[in-house]
Parts: sequence; C-alpha cells; structure tokens
Amino acid sequence: HYHNVPNSQINPDFNTEEVLEALRHYLPSQSALKDFVHHNTLHAYQDIPFFEATRLVSSTFGYEVSYSIQEFRQLYKVGKIRSDILEDRIMKKKGRENIAHWKKIMCSRLISEKHFPTMGKLRSQWKDKYKVDMNNLVHPLLFRCLCNYLDQGISLWPFPGSNLGFLASLRKLEENGWISLFKSQRARAWFKDPACTLEKLLEVLVGEKAFFRKYLFDQQFAHPGWSGMVAVLEKDSSSFMSRREISLQEVIFLELLLELDVLDQHHKNKWRPIAEGKQVGDATLFNLPIISETDEILQLWQEAFEWSSFDPLLAGIRLKEDNGERNRKIAFQAMFCIDDRSSSIRQYLEKLAPTCETFGTPGFFGVEFYYRPGESNHHSKLCPATVTPNYLVREHTPARSRAQSGYFKSLSKTILNAWIVNHALGFLAAFRLLFNIFRPSKMPGVSSSLDYSDPQAELDIKNQGTELEMGNLQTGYTKDEMCNRAEGLLKSIGLTSQFSEIVYVVGHGSTSVNNPHFAAYDCGACSGRPGVVNARVICAMLNFPDVRLELKKRSIDIPEETIFIGGLHDTTRDEMIFYLDAPFSETQSKFHRENLNVFDEALLQNARERSRRFLSIDSSRDAKKILQEVRQRSVSIFEPRPELNHATNAYCIVGRRSLTKHLFLDRRAFLNSYDYSHDPVGKILLEILKPAVVVCGGINLEYYFSRVDPENFGAGTKLPHNVMGLFAVANGTDGDLRTGLPTQMTEMHDHLRLLMVVEHFPEVVMSTIKRHEPTYLWFLNEWMHLAVVHPETQEIFYLTKNGLEPYLPVTKEIGNFKDELEMFASESDNLPVFNMKNGLPK
Repeated sequence: HYHNVPNSQINPDFNTEEVLEALRHYLPSQSALKDFVHHNTLHAYQDIPFFEATRLVSSTFGYEVSYSIQEFRQLYKVGKIRSDILEDRIMKKKGRENIAHWKKIMCSRLISEKHFPTMGKLRSQWKDKYKVDMNNLVHPLLFRCLCNYLDQGISLWPFPGSNLGFLASLRKLEENGWISLFKSQRARAWFKDPACTLEKLLEVLVGEKAFFRKYLFDQQFAHPGWSGMVAVLEKDSSSFMSRREISLQEVIFLELLLELDVLDQHHKNKWRPIAEGKQVGDATLFNLPIISETDEILQLWQEAFEWSSFDPLLAGIRLKEDNGERNRKIAFQAMFCIDDRSSSIRQYLEKLAPTCETFGTPGFFGVEFYYRPGESNHHSKLCPATVTPNYLVREHTPARSRAQSGYFKSLSKTILNAWIVNHALGFLAAFRLLFNIFRPSKMPGVSSSLDYSDPQAELDIKNQGTELEMGNLQTGYTKDEMCNRAEGLLKSIGLTSQFSEIVYVVGHGSTSVNNPHFAAYDCGACSGRPGVVNARVICAMLNFPDVRLELKKRSIDIPEETIFIGGLHDTTRDEMIFYLDAPFSETQSKFHRENLNVFDEALLQNARERSRRFLSIDSSRDAKKILQEVRQRSVSIFEPRPELNHATNAYCIVGRRSLTKHLFLDRRAFLNSYDYSHDPVGKILLEILKPAVVVCGGINLEYYFSRVDPENFGAGTKLPHNVMGLFAVANGTDGDLRTGLPTQMTEMHDHLRLLMVVEHFPEVVMSTIKRHEPTYLWFLNEWMHLAVVHPETQEIFYLTKNGLEPYLPVTKEIGNFKDELEMFASESDNLPVFNMKNGLPK
C-alpha cells in the first residue's frame, strides 16, 4: 500500500519494479470494450475508509468526488434530501445539541470548495521553465504508436512485427523505415541501444533520484486511459482477440525518449534536468490532508442524501406482514439474474400470476465456462471476470442454409465484384438508412443478445472423456461436476422442494446500435455477455435424469414431471424468448402456452413503467404502443440511451422474496434470493456475498464516480467518441482513452453508495463476513452499507465500526400506491419506496 509516503521514506536508490507495480496498482483497470465489466473506480484505495480515500484522491488529482455543496442544497430544497433525515445524521455525528448550528452552516454559509492538486506539478515545470508543452508534443505520436500496435481489426494491414512485442516491432520499423520516430540524433541512437535503461533516461530528464517516482506518476497520469489499458494487457493479454505483447515499462521507456527528443529538438543542449534546485517542491506522492470543515459538511450532506433513500426502504421492510411461507400450489417458478433491471419484471409476473414464484441469483447461474459458438474461432468467458473456468461449452450449429446479409458475402472481396457490389448495395444501404431515420428497424450493425445463441444448435454439456481442448479446457462437465453446480444453485436460492411443473431460468442481455459500450448493458456476471447460454446449460443439467437421481441423495427431490426451460430477457426491447431444448409432455406444453401469455403481459407493463424515464415516449398511451416505441428505440441509430442500464441502482437485497415483495422499489434493487433457514451457520451466505459485494458494489461505485466527475472518472458524453482499434474509445483521434461510463448512462443516476440488506440473525451475518476479510472491509471501510434484518422479529441492525447496532428508521410510515398511471406518466425522476397493498397497475 502506497498511501502517504513521506520524503524520509522514499527509496533514494529507485527500485524500478516497485514503482511500476505501484503504477499498475493505481492506474484504471478497465479492460477492452468486448470485456467491459463494472468495477470500483477507486479500487486502489479500498484499504482505507471511503471518505479518507475520496479526500486523498481529490487533493492528489483535483477530481470531484461528490456533488458540490450548492448541488446538495438544491437537492434539499426539492425534497430529495429530507429535513428529518438531515437532522438525524447531524445528531449521530455531532450530537443533538449541535443540530441547529450545523444545519445552518450546511444550508446557508458561503463555503470555499477549491482544489489544489499535487499530481502533475513536477512535470509541468517543463512548460514553466522551457515553454515546452510535453503533452501536446509527445502524446499524439505516442498514442498513434500504441493504437496502431494494439489495433484489433480497424486497420487493413497488421502492424509490422506485431508478434515481436511493442518495442521490438518499433525498432524493426526504425531500422527498415524511411522515416524515424525521432528528430534528434541522441534519442534515435538511444532507442536502438539495448544498454539504454529507464534509469538512464530518468537521470537525464529528472536528475534527482528521489523525484524519479513522482515524475513517472505525473507522466503516466497525464494519460491514465492508455497506461491503464497497457497495465491490464500486461497482466492478461487474453482480453484481446489478437494478442499483443506489451508492458508498462516499454511504454514509459518510449515516452521518456520522446520527451528527450522534444527537448533536444527545441533547446539542443541548453536544458537541464527538471528536478534540479529546490523550487520543484518535495517528492511526496500522496499526502492525506487534514479533514476540514468543508469535508465534514460534504460528508454529512452525502450521508443525508443516502439515508433519505435507505431509511424508507428499511421502514418498509419492517412493515412485512406475511411470514414468508410458500404457497402449496405453485403455477410456475422463474429464476432471473439479480440484476436491478430484472426486479420489475418479477413484480409484474407475481402480480399477474399470484401463485408463481420468482427467484434471483447471479446471471451465470452457477455454471462457469468458456463458450465457443459453432461458426467462431474464438471463445469467450461466460462467468464473473474474477473466475477462471476450466471448462469449454461448444455450440454445434445444424447444417442448413442460413440467411446472410449481402453486405457480408464473400463476393465483395475481389476488385471487380467489390465495385459491382458496392454500387449495387451501396444505394440500397443509403435508402435503407434514410428509411431507418423515420422508422427504425434491425440492421446489420445492430448488436442483439437475441442472436447470441442459436435455438436450433446443440451444446456440448456432457463430458465425453475426450482430450483437453484449447490448452487445458475440458469440454463439458462430468455427472458429479454437474450435480455440484446444480446443488449449489438450488440451495443458494432456497429452492430444494415444492418444484412447479415448469421452472424457467431466464438470462438477460440487450440490444443496441452505434454503441461501443454495448457489453456494459449485458450481464456483468457473464463478463459483459448475455446469460442465455448459461441458462440453457444449467437447465440441461437439471433435466438430465442421472443428475436428478444424484440430487435426490442430496435432499433435492425434483419431480419427474418438472421441466426446466432456459430463456432470455432482452432488457432494452422488453422481449423474451425461450429455448425448448428438452422434450415436452402435452400437459407441459399446455402450461407453457398459458404462461407465455403471462410473460407477454408482464413485458407490456414493464415497458410502460420503463418508458416514464424516456422523454420521447408518452407513458399515458396504450401499453402495446409504448412497447412498440421502446423496441424502435433499441434499433435507432440516433438513440444514445436505448435503456438506462443500472442507472439509479441503490440497494441489494439478500433474503427471501417475502422481505420486499410488498414494496415498490422502482427498479433500484439487486434482488438475490436466499433462505436463512437452509443455512444456519452462513456457509451459503458467504458464497453469495463474496461475488455479490464485488459485482454489485463495482456497478454501484462506477456509476457513482462517473456521475460526480464525468470528465475524469467517467467517459464524458458519447457524441465526440471515436472507437480506437476496436478496444476502447477516445475523444477524436489523438486523445487519451476514456475510462468509466458515458454521461448518457449516468445522467439520471443518484450517487449513492449501495445499501446491502441481508436477512439472517445478526450474529451469523457478523461471523460470516469476518471469515472473508476483503468482503468485510467493503463494509467496515464504508464503500458499501450493510443492514441486517432479524428474520423472526424484523428488527434492523446497521454495521458501524463498533459492530452491528440496532437501527430504528426515522420514517414512521410509507405511502401506498394510488394513481399509478398518472404517476408513471408525469414523473421521470426516482420514486420513493411505496407499499403495494393496492397492487401494481393493471
């Protein structure tokens, strides 16, 4: 851990690898677009408390880490921060006697919020002393070298010698090319000299060894996007289809040479190392400032903002009237991803079919593998990013003629045919594009999860004892491996008995066009891909008779007449398809047809609820017309926000469905099914929390920081984005890579840290999270809030540094649904928690 290193502790000998490792630790860790997985933007600071980390980042880089005081005051003025909650937070932090004093300061005093960042000051001396703007003179050439070398398919020709490694390929170009990267003789000679090291270049450019580390941090954080991408590739080059060998040390070496070249070109030998003299300050990198009154005020505002949303939820949970017992006769059961976008479709299913049961679990459904479609030479990971599978599931596409767009036929690969095809189909494409402006429809450029898995294709799920493929991957699973995964899934959600005749397992994906961040809209538990293949795989396992016999020995008795059906919910289009991979009985077929009507109606109502966020759709119209407009948005080339993805996420509920079934949560909650009665010591709970904290917390915090500082933590607006090498986006052609989320994904998000609510006995939850320190530190350092619901008394407990303490909600009662149609039609902002005694709208 590298925080707050004083001058006296800086190693004067300069350890290159130590500094490189520190840079890798702090640089953004965003992978290529195809593997876009949400993560905590400030992951490097998770070893210290949240507010300490944000103050450290603000003072070091000058980034915004929360709303301004004026923005908080506006939220208070419009009621999004409640007065009683604000007073409660002041009382807890400053004492009851100081409520009036602090409230007056927070609401009316003029307060300075200026930032004076320390990062970049040393390197900025080049501009102050020698009038040389290193960023403008070095970055364009450096970025072009990186982009051309890492290119994944935009270029017509591969980078020469790309198999040799980054610097080796550039040296080959330097030897054989007519034009050099460098304009000065010294830089050109040192580039070719294998004896030239990083330390030698730093001695010439910086001078004092004590400042080497600070200079490199200044340099690399002038373009954290490119450097972060290189650091990710250096750790795991498999995130690129066409692998590239590159290291952060190579990039730094090249950049130092380019800086040397610029100085020699502009000032010959009349310049001196930048760290000569005392005027450059000290070499401290991170220096945590003393907490100021402004910091205290911002912290109080942030907590009041969060608890204005959290407190009504906890109050609503205490209103739970039923005991959570399951119905004896169950119409059907449906298993969804815990994704917040699946919470509303579950509520509508439960409203339309009161005797159905729905469950939530991470969307890879407990089966981890690499997937290779029948016509692909590449495989992709379908499980959480932190998991490395040992299994391969192959798709076998049946031999049949497949309709293929004329845009992609091989006719266009010869000179004559290309001329004919381009002129013939080019005009057609132009007319179709013009037509699509007024009536959007699917085109070849649309990315649709509905096409991810062929319904007619067979999947290699059973291991046949064949040799390992693609290095060390086993094709399919053995019977014991299937049983272990099926048992783990069913026990984790508490579904071990009373199976309905049909159990649906529904993954989710999305549809979008003209959207480089499309992977961020699919399932995070499947590494940014649709969860449909995972749904089909777990259903096949649960339908195998041998697996069911073994599960019966493990106290999971699945009736013979029960069938598991995989499905896919396209959350952008509100469209659902099912994969009938197993044979149906006549009775099952009849039930399935009846259930399809329920799903169709639920999708209609879900689209109407979602439409209130879309300013271009009138939510008071007929639900069928709204659904049609929602689906048109998904394929419109001009629509920058076909859906809002995880925007507005605020809660994660781990417990029985009865805990929140009576509450309207406005699609803001991750819902993970869990039955405490099956898990007396928290063994299953720990296996749920370990991935849920990382995945849900990562989603929440990336939205949080991209919202509060969209230009530094986020990717800014999509409008100037240019796709770089098919792996990232940048503004224009020479900019730094944009990390984080574009504003079109975050502009409606309220920056709240996630509240995780767990249903179990407090002592069990406490002992459980303490068994896994990384999970415990998420809560202890307040990167995420933890509330525990006593399953018998409904008492609420909240985790503080002193342990779990009783929490009595400030909210005494929550409102009931009254006129839902009018509410959905008139309100696009977040709605409060409601009691649904009157039910959801019909």
